[in-house]
Amino acid sequence: MKRSPAKMLAVLLALAFLLSGCASRFERLEDVSSALYIAEVASSFPQTFMPWFSRDGVAPTISSMIYSTLLSYDDITDTYQPNLAAEWAYLDRQGQPLITADGRVDYARLEEEYSGKDTAFIPVRFALNPQATWSDGQPVTVRDIVFTFDLATNQKRSNHAGALVWANDLMHKYDQSTGRLRRQGIYTYDTGANEAGYPVSEAEKDHVFYFEVSKVLGAITPLVSTILVLPEHIYGSLVSIEQPINNTDPSPELRHAYENPVGCGPYQLDRTNTNSQEIVLTRRADYHLKAPDGGALYKVDVLKFVLFQEINVAIYALKKGHVDVLDASVSANYARLFEHEPGISLFSAPGIFAQTLVINLNPPPERTNAMREQLTNPLLRRAIALAIDQDALIGYVLSGRGRKVPMGLVREGVLHNPRADLIQGLMEERLRQANEILDSLYPDKDDKGYRLSSGSRLSFQVLGSPGEQDLINYLQVLLQKIGVEVRYAPKGNSPENTYLYGGNFDMTLQGVSFTPANVDIMMNAHYCNLNRSSNYGRLKDEQLNARIASMRTTLNREYKYQLVQEIEELAAAHYYKLPLYCQDVLSAARTDRFTGWVVSPGVGAFNMDSLSRLTPSGQKGR
Repeated sequence: MKRSPAKMLAVLLALAFLLSGCASRFERLEDVSSALYIAEVASSFPQTFMPWFSRDGVAPTISSMIYSTLLSYDDITDTYQPNLAAEWAYLDRQGQPLITADGRVDYARLEEEYSGKDTAFIPVRFALNPQATWSDGQPVTVRDIVFTFDLATNQKRSNHAGALVWANDLMHKYDQSTGRLRRQGIYTYDTGANEAGYPVSEAEKDHVFYFEVSKVLGAITPLVSTILVLPEHIYGSLVSIEQPINNTDPSPELRHAYENPVGCGPYQLDRTNTNSQEIVLTRRADYHLKAPDGGALYKVDVLKFVLFQEINVAIYALKKGHVDVLDASVSANYARLFEHEPGISLFSAPGIFAQTLVINLNPPPERTNAMREQLTNPLLRRAIALAIDQDALIGYVLSGRGRKVPMGLVREGVLHNPRADLIQGLMEERLRQANEILDSLYPDKDDKGYRLSSGSRLSFQVLGSPGEQDLINYLQVLLQKIGVEVRYAPKGNSPENTYLYGGNFDMTLQGVSFTPANVDIMMNAHYCNLNRSSNYGRLKDEQLNARIASMRTTLNREYKYQLVQEIEELAAAHYYKLPLYCQDVLSAARTDRFTGWVVSPGVGAFNMDSLSRLTPSGQKGR
């Protein structure tokens, strides 16, 4: 009997589901509690839960639920929401909050107060929520804040380069070679706040603290919304220069702390039921943030993260009712699997990352070769940019589920500059322009129609992952139209160290996102920094660097955004990071046990907003 391809796929997926060890994962079908089953696609689950360990896979998701930041930041509304901190404000020279009548930052007064050269920093006052506690019942106090941020600025004790970047604009500085404090920038009742002119009463001593931050409008954002606060009473006595917190060979006590996290977030680890195949979190009844009606802010009592090593198997598990939601972006190629599927909804959210083709502009001498020398010519790069058909890429690679991106790499909002979009017009005319440019540079072609440079085919490798081969293959089709060959080259497990930081590549793919919250850090990282940063192609432009430095240091927000738009134009003119598309984020979730799923830009259905809105549907899994 001949089976249809669809039936054969179902058989193969079912077999894979059984062989993967998932045959025993039928508990959701019989579970009448409010537990939510989340499918995670990864090679393995983390066995330790120190929140600064990893930014990959499920680790940051788990960390953000067990631990908390001081505040959360909303890019869309440009507002900060309470988290561990209930209040915060920049202060004027008299110690008064610089806020408007509606409680927002008064940027006009901030500029007026601190734009001069008589001070290098801005003081910021915070007050912790007095109801915030750790999961072992201990209160969250300023001692935890001092410990966390002091640690983040001390590379010797943290052994964590990321934390050092997050805290870069905090004026609390260590000598990174000796681990000795050079400048204090965190003040509490017990660490000299009153002596430094920052009033803290005895009644406030556990909850009020001050930061001194550099005069950068975006300086506060990574400090308050990226750094997860750690418990001083757990880690304080365990961490030293000899035993840094980010430790691949921790002491038994430090390892125990890693494996048994004590957090201040809305959920805590169920250590008993957590194993290599499942991570279980339970909601804390004593979490300090509440819903408007005074009830629990998050509605789901138990979260069960279930490991799947193949996306196909995870999809099959969702379709058969063994999990509630995929915590992974679903490829557009799989979208049709969920059409007309009872009890399952496919959600689409606009992406926030522009996928770009990065060209190596400036390889080090030891990495230079004949082909890479050709890429230093901006006319060749412009011709390549002209030949990239974003509509065709979106249609072929994303099945239409994506959006075009301008050359300035900012799609919309206050930062978008339409003048930075240097590539416009119909594809027929663009291809004519591209070929005209290349006819003047490389008039000779081989028998396949590819252009020749000194007798050799104009040919470049594009570093990518296996999942990016379709994209690179279609780029090959597009660039063949102008006589330029590109070929897929696997980038391996550690491409930054192997190829990218050292400039050992022709082209590569890279996601780029510029927002009001991150431009201070990310524009510098993508266009200026030549030392192990996102500036993989090693762009050098003194005018661009000067604009980025001015953008970072101005306290005039309107002028800051004007400079960002100028930077977009200057960067676009290099034809360095060529936009390909912005992929929609697709996610799938069942609606037979829970309803109320929501999505927002850049995230799937499983997110904290969904957890605050989900309600049981009153039905068992099918």
